[in-house]
Amino acid sequence: MKRVFRAASLLQVAHARNLLIAAGIDSELRNQYLAGALGDLPMLETWPQLWVEDTLESAALHALKKAASAPTGAPWVCTQCGEQLEPQFTTCWRCGAANL
Repeated sequence: MKRVFRAASLLQVAHARNLLIAAGIDSELRNQYLAGALGDLPMLETWPQLWVEDTLESAALHALKKAASAPTGAPWVCTQCGEQLEPQFTTCWRCGAANL
């Protein structure tokens, strides 16, 4: 098993895990309950961590890197309500219409 992500916040690690699940990569969340041991254990060792099988390390790191990069493309205008949206949105946040 290889550690591919860790953060001080369980929320950040859970988000990273959701990204891997969406990419079809199985992962294991560790240290989710170690915050209470902070002080007795080194700080970084108490942070929540995300681990994957050795063979999936490269794919997991690629998926996390891709998700962290800025979206490409041009802003678009919703055909239903005229709202201008950034390229990372696939549906309009105002009316829910899909970007066609």
